[in-house]
Amino acid sequence: MTLGVVILAAGQGTRMRSKLPKVLHSLAGRPLLDHAIQAAKRLSPVRVVVVYGHGGEQVKAALSDPDLIWVEQKEQLGTGHAVAQALPALQGVDQILVLYGDVPLIRDRTLSSLTTACMYTDLALLTAAFDNPVGYGRILRDANGKIERIVEHKDASASELEIKEINTGILIAKSEALEGWLERVDNSNSQGEFYLTDVVELAVADGVCVQSSQPEDLDEVAGVNDCAQLALLERRFQEWQADRLMRKGLSLRDPNRFDLRGSIEFGQDVTIDINVLLEGEIELGSDISIGANTVIRNCRIGDGVLIRENCVLENAVIGANCTIGPFARIRPDTELAADAHIGNFVEIKKSQVGSGSKINHLSYIGDSSIGSKVNVGAGTITCNYDGVNKHRTLIGDGAFIGSNSSLVAPAEIGAGATIGAGSTISGKTPDNTLTLTRAKQLSIKGWKRPVKKLKE
Repeated sequence: MTLGVVILAAGQGTRMRSKLPKVLHSLAGRPLLDHAIQAAKRLSPVRVVVVYGHGGEQVKAALSDPDLIWVEQKEQLGTGHAVAQALPALQGVDQILVLYGDVPLIRDRTLSSLTTACMYTDLALLTAAFDNPVGYGRILRDANGKIERIVEHKDASASELEIKEINTGILIAKSEALEGWLERVDNSNSQGEFYLTDVVELAVADGVCVQSSQPEDLDEVAGVNDCAQLALLERRFQEWQADRLMRKGLSLRDPNRFDLRGSIEFGQDVTIDINVLLEGEIELGSDISIGANTVIRNCRIGDGVLIRENCVLENAVIGANCTIGPFARIRPDTELAADAHIGNFVEIKKSQVGSGSKINHLSYIGDSSIGSKVNVGAGTITCNYDGVNKHRTLIGDGAFIGSNSSLVAPAEIGAGATIGAGSTISGKTPDNTLTLTRAKQLSIKGWKRPVKKLKE
């Protein structure tokens, strides 16, 4: 059967108390709505329709995807009305699955089970049993356990409120049947809305045996209504990721203090300490140790690398057996060759550092190409910006840069050259030669410090 998916994302989300549309709030570095979209896509549907409303243009711009069909719900008249708006875009599909843009943790295997439950009937619901089901619609069953209808919390009687089984809102139906039921749904309820849940009672009246399935984890069907709920689901999602990665061999010192906001590939014997944040696409080799409080974004890191505590690396390539940190910052477009050493309070930007080179203390290297086995002394900076343009600094193999040197780009340090400590270099220096620009040291005999005169 061909599958079409409707994702409802038109709500305002007033309880978030934010200018940002609720479905664009971030969970694990991605909008809530994107989580629902990706779950839908993993089912290989022929069409995915997003019903949007509040902040619609902003939502569309944030999730531009040529495979999505966008349908506006101009008036917020309920979930049944929202799905009805999407039906014209789903003509020709056999089944329609309804998801929600603020329910981010739904798993594709749960949805696959729900789809299977609808193979031989016209309607299947995803239900769950909550200890405290306040706010959820209740599933009403007959004496034989068959689903009869759903009653919304606000419309439920005292006895109905005692029911623990709830409607998650997620359902799948044969498209022709769903279209017929939605045409018969009315808004004679306390909210004056067209409830999608009313199709259940209509299906039962038509003799349909409504099926149900349940998620493996209740957090899969939890929605986000405020920032507190968002934080809870963020932590739950990170727990799931940590568990999955540890079972694949990733060593996490404390999985409760680990965050992945993207994707990761890794080899053997990778150890990650507490409070490490990984963002974007991360590729780690084998035998890597990452120290506490480190942030890594979109990096490829080779075998045997040691990253000490409190470092930030982004959009960089780190060669095998490098040592970085503590308190180092590796900025975009930086490449470290094998066995490079980058020490504390060193910042590198848009530069290449050759194999075996060392920049161990309190230095800034920008727009530079550094050869192999170069030693850069403490306090060295490349002056790469003249106020208008950026210029490059070239340092040859085996060069030694004395502490507290300023290399004013464009500058070129020859292979094997030595730069005397405290020098300012603004041109080309010869290979295997000492270059320095210090003033001659003077000691003035008889000099006395000035003394402040006392007022009379």
